Amino acid sequence: MRPRQPSPEPSAGTPRRPDSPEPAEHAAPPTPVPSPEPGGPRHATGPGEPGPPTLGRVLDLVGGGVLDVVRAPHGLGTPVRGVALYDAGEPTWEAAPDAASAALPARGLLLLAVGVDVAEAAAPDVLLAADRAGAAAVVMRRGALPPTRALTETARGVGTALLTRGPGTDWTELLALLRAGVSYADQVGRDDPETAEAPGARQGLEHVRLGDLPALANVLADLVGGAITIEDTRSRVLAYSRTDSGADPLRQLTILGQRVPEWRVAQLRESGFFRELWTSYDVVHRPADGEFAERLAVAVRVGDDVLGSLWAAAADGRPLAEGARAALRAAARAAVPHLIQHRAHTRLSARRHEEALLGVLTGRTATADRDPALGLDDARHYAVLAVAAPPGTEAAADGTAWHRLLDVLALQAAALRTSADAGPALSAQTGGRMYLVVPADPERPRAVAAIARELAATARTVPPGAVHVAVGRAETGAAGLAASRASADLVLRVLAERSDPAASAVAGQDDVAVEAALLQVLDRVEPVWRETADGPVHRMLAHDAEHGTAFGTTLSAYLAAFGDVGTAAAALTVHPNTLRYRLRRIRDLFGLDLSDPAARLLADIGLRLAARDAAGGGPGGLGNSPGNRDRPT
Repeated sequence: MRPRQPSPEPSAGTPRRPDSPEPAEHAAPPTPVPSPEPGGPRHATGPGEPGPPTLGRVLDLVGGGVLDVVRAPHGLGTPVRGVALYDAGEPTWEAAPDAASAALPARGLLLLAVGVDVAEAAAPDVLLAADRAGAAAVVMRRGALPPTRALTETARGVGTALLTRGPGTDWTELLALLRAGVSYADQVGRDDPETAEAPGARQGLEHVRLGDLPALANVLADLVGGAITIEDTRSRVLAYSRTDSGADPLRQLTILGQRVPEWRVAQLRESGFFRELWTSYDVVHRPADGEFAERLAVAVRVGDDVLGSLWAAAADGRPLAEGARAALRAAARAAVPHLIQHRAHTRLSARRHEEALLGVLTGRTATADRDPALGLDDARHYAVLAVAAPPGTEAAADGTAWHRLLDVLALQAAALRTSADAGPALSAQTGGRMYLVVPADPERPRAVAAIARELAATARTVPPGAVHVAVGRAETGAAGLAASRASADLVLRVLAERSDPAASAVAGQDDVAVEAALLQVLDRVEPVWRETADGPVHRMLAHDAEHGTAFGTTLSAYLAAFGDVGTAAAALTVHPNTLRYRLRRIRDLFGLDLSDPAARLLADIGLRLAARDAAGGGPGGLGNSPGNRDRPT
């Protein structure tokens, strides 16, 4: 086993402390808090060395609910040098018993065993391999089952700590959190050339709790001698410093709107200021402009990955402090772990919120057990909107562009309201679809449809363009959301099966009532139809498949024309006599008497089900759609 891509930065969540009760039947017994074995942890640094951050410090920095400690043989004081991915495909480095610990390939690393579950038979071998490589700790996934007895017994005999991550945390986000935590903990107490040129910067910044962006903004304001805003790459305000007085109108508008005004964004883009900001590794200056004070800005980046930006504006009519550039430059470096953690926690929170909403939409989560953070009111009416890519379009083929469009629509939906007292729409994406839960006012029944039309209009302006938006029936409270979602899924199926499915379309179930009812009938008939595979329509379709004939197509056109030979022949571009001949052959070969209403009904149902099979159709919707976005687990 050899770690891949080691990083000098990990972090975790508030773990279950080693001295707390184990929750699982086969979990390891409590681990005593720092009671090092004779000789101390093998990963410790020498006397007088500054020392890397400890496992406990990293876990505290990450925050609660992310990682749990199963066993930590050396306590939480174990030094952590970095984070890396465990790769079972790499050869295991077998250290000799007397090998120097410095030669261990994973010495002091926190290893992420991506894809390894504590209930798997292979888990003990992974822990043993990590221990042989000198890892400080290894993280495994914890699913529905607790650690096996073999794993807990193995954990008692090794020096590597065993941690678990729950199913609600993504490996990618966990890696980002750990990197931020180790980076931040490692920064504190070490000399930094960037902060050396900004007197007081290090002393102020090291007391800011990781991820506390408002506190970071206030410290920076004191260092720079101006007003600070911290923004993401879309010019949305993440935090801002307190302003006693003297904020210029632009800062006031930015804070009130929680983002830089659109007209100002356009100015900065057209002037080339944003281009300079995002490509520069130094502080960028923008002179005072009329009533707007001078500003300094710097991108916060990790390599080429831009996390956001810091802006300093002169306040109270005074110029920025003499050392403002140096302080802002140092702040950009110090802000990296803060913004990494902010981004990871934001994504993690959004993921958990999305999973909670999907649980209600599918009916997997009982109404009484739903997450209160969803803010659903059992006395209010809600309607579910479902947004999907029309089949066969660029949107259906280009997953990246499609999910970018869904993100745009989700932001728009959150800003729309069906009534003055209605809350924002809730959104969740799965299987290439987006579901929106919108408050529905019974006194304004058209308000939800108006939101659906606005979303479709917006989609036409953002590549890849066309969308289908289905409006489910309004239902009462959280208990009705699964039914409203099923209604929206049914409408989406109707839109997909129409003659021009590639066009943008908006509809509710009342708009497509006949087609929706027919789909439901076909869904129920289909199992019986498949069991009776020797009927006349089955034989006709099998003949077409074997001999390349077109009896099925001919009969479909005839039935669609209500038995009008001339209309059906025109649709098939054949002579009416040719059509009559084919109909006689259908009767003679397969015994299908089209003068019998029951035979016509049976033929119509069979042909519709055959067309569904040919198109790969059938019941779709939540948890059933192709193209689910796989997430590492």
